[in-house]
Amino acid sequence: MSTPQRLVIATRASRLALWQAEHVRDRLRALYPACSVELLTLTTRGDQILDRTLSKVGGKGLFVKELETALLDGRADLAVHSLKDVPVDLQAPFELCAVLERADPRDAFVSGQFASLADLPAGAVVGTSSLRRESQIRERYPHLTVKPLRGNLDTRLAKLDRGEYAAIVLAAAGLQRLGMASRIRSLLEPEDSLPAAGQGALGIEIRDNRPELRNWLAPLACADTTACVVAERAVSQLLGGSCQVPLAAYAQLQGDVLTLRALVAQPDGTRVIRCQHAGPVEQALAIGQAAAQDLLANGADAILTQLQDPPAS
Repeated sequence: MSTPQRLVIATRASRLALWQAEHVRDRLRALYPACSVELLTLTTRGDQILDRTLSKVGGKGLFVKELETALLDGRADLAVHSLKDVPVDLQAPFELCAVLERADPRDAFVSGQFASLADLPAGAVVGTSSLRRESQIRERYPHLTVKPLRGNLDTRLAKLDRGEYAAIVLAAAGLQRLGMASRIRSLLEPEDSLPAAGQGALGIEIRDNRPELRNWLAPLACADTTACVVAERAVSQLLGGSCQVPLAAYAQLQGDVLTLRALVAQPDGTRVIRCQHAGPVEQALAIGQAAAQDLLANGADAILTQLQDPPAS
């Protein structure tokens, strides 16, 4: 097999996105020492619109569109994403060709004053950008006030430090990757805050007419993580998963058995529908599809319909 001579990675400009792209760049340089690997840094619509929640301005696809344009016009060969930001209905001519080994998938509780969500007093303001997190916090702690939190990691932490929030909830992996694990006061176990599909994993996107690129990137893929996120993303795909839907899906492997937990919730946490399915790892897709059907059969369809067709004001 031939080896690449030059590869260009499209990435968002945030510090975390750059860390992710640099991580892939370094892995590729180690694999192909003669290859020149460069970064193409872009600003996406998702980075520019900070005064509204993602669910109100078009969802996660806002973080990938500009990167996909660079893939289409040939400025870049591949794009590196936090997998939970990649739409599950990825359309031709794009494909997700490699999923790297997952980092910590949990949510992190960050606060200057308090050690955990349970320590927060009534009315305390918790910041999160995610309806998934919001619904689970509201279910367990209805006495807390949950408010939107947008911006990159440094911006969110600065808002906390200015006292705009008593605490914020972020993905643990982002803080750990940027050497900021000391900001984490406590980690939320999946039983308390079930992660988003793909949380903690990096995905590499390419054009689907680049088989040589697919082969070059294959050594970066992690089979165990790939199986888990196949199951998780299948839940999102069947349920129309987007930022508008409080949906969580998290799979774990023990030996050859894959166990998947999933939920759909009302944003206010007054109703949360949960399920758990397990089976052989080679049936990851079917396990995810079965979980989605289970959620639908138990009332998730009514929640989804309500969220997609809000009553006229």
